[in-house]
Amino acid sequence: MNCDYDSDDLRFRDEVRTFLDEKLTPDLRRAGRLMTSVYADRDTMRAWQSILYAQGWVAPAWPEEYGGCGWSPVRRYIFSTELAMADAPALSPMGLSMCGPVLIGHGSIEQKAFYLPRILSGEDFWCQGYSEPQAGSDLASLQMRAEDIGHHFICNGQKIWTTHGMLANRIFCLVRSSNEGAQQRGITFLLIDMDTPGIEVKPITMLSGEQIQCEIFFRDVKVPKENVVGRIGDGWTVAKYLLQFERGGNAAAPGLRARLNRVRDLAKRCGVSHDEDLGRKIAQTDIEISALEFTEHRLMASRSGAPSGTHASMLKIRATELSQRVTEVALEVAALDAVPFQPEETFPGGWVGDARNTGPIGPDGVAPVAPRYLNERAGSIYAGSNEIQRNIIAKAGLNL
Repeated sequence: MNCDYDSDDLRFRDEVRTFLDEKLTPDLRRAGRLMTSVYADRDTMRAWQSILYAQGWVAPAWPEEYGGCGWSPVRRYIFSTELAMADAPALSPMGLSMCGPVLIGHGSIEQKAFYLPRILSGEDFWCQGYSEPQAGSDLASLQMRAEDIGHHFICNGQKIWTTHGMLANRIFCLVRSSNEGAQQRGITFLLIDMDTPGIEVKPITMLSGEQIQCEIFFRDVKVPKENVVGRIGDGWTVAKYLLQFERGGNAAAPGLRARLNRVRDLAKRCGVSHDEDLGRKIAQTDIEISALEFTEHRLMASRSGAPSGTHASMLKIRATELSQRVTEVALEVAALDAVPFQPEETFPGGWVGDARNTGPIGPDGVAPVAPRYLNERAGSIYAGSNEIQRNIIAKAGLNL
């Protein structure tokens, strides 16, 4: 496999670098460096999305006819790599990387015309209503009920671990519209306006002190049937399509390497850059990121579009476990300097209460180490736990 870029791709890379030099402000770069989870705060995300939207680069993987870039997989990978190297903050994937692709693949003409432009511009901010208190990785056991009353559904139930549910104005939900037949056959994929009467949102305080996740209660929420994506009762098909993007639809290795490079820099500032044991751990992590990068390159070269089936599961496992590894090494590098809770020196993904310190404690860049470590514990659980992903690989890939 030849991993060298051709001359056109190299010119594109230079174009991206020039754009980032001109448009990615120092404040946005600082926000990217000091993120404490996979999500930036909403103000940062909106500011960066507006810049990318004006450039026409906000949805690299979307087809051009829907406002995307129409780039090849190679150019999308170059773009992801340059964003990571430049410390660009992440955008929320809920609309651009999940709901948008699902509407492109399964939405009606009317749904595409209405929602896709609003996702691109950032006018709509989406959250995902999948997990329930008794339905996490076993998602098919969900019980949020959608009662058919003619032209509408009446929805009752609860969703939990809903990222940025307190900020979103729309949610895409899996609801149970029937109890007949197999569990998967009675599920419907439904778009709901968060301003609809009967919706109550309660933020959850995470281990890091941040309020990023929420639980959402639906009490007699009336939703028009034109908000169904796909067919009524066939939401499981739509959900599986979406999970391909959530589990393995983006390049993970460039961001992991950028974060590991920041750990190397932190080791110098903490005076432990010559520690042989830490050096071995950083080197081993770097090697495994390279292995993931070559795997992403191989899949990118073999086909276009999002990885499917076992490939998506494989990438999800490796990316989340390596992300956790990076935070573990960073925590070891920071040592006692990571103990002070100083959210005002970070860019958390959600509200963390009032600032407690009057100035930075410890070397530059140490403040987000502990919160990021705590937040990344969820990485091997969300989007389908890694145990479930291994079951998928065993069954679909190895025929076990």
